[in-house]
Amino acid sequence: MINASFFGHLPLLGLSLLACFSVAALSANADSPKPIALWQGIAPGDKGDIGAEKDTTETDANGKPKDDIIRLGNVTQPTIEVYRPAKNKANGTAVLVCPGGGYHILAMNLEGTEVCEWLNSIGVTAILLKYRVPGRTGLERYKAALQDSQRALSMVRHRAKEFGIDPNRIGILGFSAGGHLAATTSTSYETRTYPAVDDADQVSCRPDFTVLIYPAYLMAKDDIGTLAPEIKVTPQTPSAFVAITQDDPVKVENAYAYTLALHKVKVPIELHVYPTGGHGYGLRPSKHAVSHWNLRLAEWLTAQGWLKKQEVVSSN
Repeated sequence: MINASFFGHLPLLGLSLLACFSVAALSANADSPKPIALWQGIAPGDKGDIGAEKDTTETDANGKPKDDIIRLGNVTQPTIEVYRPAKNKANGTAVLVCPGGGYHILAMNLEGTEVCEWLNSIGVTAILLKYRVPGRTGLERYKAALQDSQRALSMVRHRAKEFGIDPNRIGILGFSAGGHLAATTSTSYETRTYPAVDDADQVSCRPDFTVLIYPAYLMAKDDIGTLAPEIKVTPQTPSAFVAITQDDPVKVENAYAYTLALHKVKVPIELHVYPTGGHGYGLRPSKHAVSHWNLRLAEWLTAQGWLKKQEVVSSN
C-alpha cells in the first residue's frame, strides 16, 4: 500500500501515550547491553589502518560537546548490542537498528540507543549495529558496512533462541546512510559479500521487513527517478515502511524511487511524506509533524502483525 501522509491521522490513545514517553523513561534494561563482536579477529578486507575509534563530535572552549549527539568515527571492530524489552512486553519481534552518518561516522545515540529504547517500549527486541565507518579506500563506501549488516542479521537469526526472539520476525531499520544500508541489505541477501565464517553464515541474512527513515543515497547519480545500481528490488524484497520530509536536503526523491520500485513488483510499502522537518531528527520531538513518525510506524507494525505477542522460548 502506498500511503502519502502529510500529517497522519490521530493514533489510538493507548499507542500515543506509549510512544510519547520520554526517551529516558523508555529503557527496560537496568544495565547497558554488552557488545558482541561480529568477526573473529580482523573484519574482512580490513588492514587496521583507520585509527582509534572515537567520538568525533566537536567540543567548545571548555571541552564539552557542542550538542547532544555522539558521532562515533573510525570503527574497525563492528559489533551488535542486544536491547531486550521487559519480559511482560516482549513479543518475539526484533529489529536491527542502523544509525546514519554519511558512511563517515555513526550517530550512535540520536539514531541508535534512543531508538532501541523506544522499540523496547513496544515489546520489540532492538539490535544496535555498530558497523564499520568510514568507507574503506578502494571500495564502494557501503561495502564494509554491508558485510557487517549481513553478518549481523545471520548472527541474530542463528542465536534467536538465546535472544528470546522469533527467527522469522527480524526486521531492519535505518536512518539516512543507515537507510541506504537497510535498503541494500534488504535487496542483497541472496549473495553473501564475504566468505562464510561459521554456522551463523549458513542461515538467511534477509530481513523480514524494512524501515527507512529519511533514507539517503537510494537514487542513481545521473537519474533522479532510478534506484542506485546496488539496490535491486524483486518481488521477494521485504515489505517496507518509509518516512521522509519534502524539505529534506538529501532529497525526498530517494523515498519515491524506492517506493515506486517496490510498487512496480507488488511489494507492500507504506510511505509517509511530511512537508517540513529537514534531516537528522531521530526520535527527538520538534514542532514538525514528522517527529511523530514512530507513531505511524507502531501502527504499521501492529497492522502487519509484528507487534502481536508470540510465545518464544528464551535461554534465560
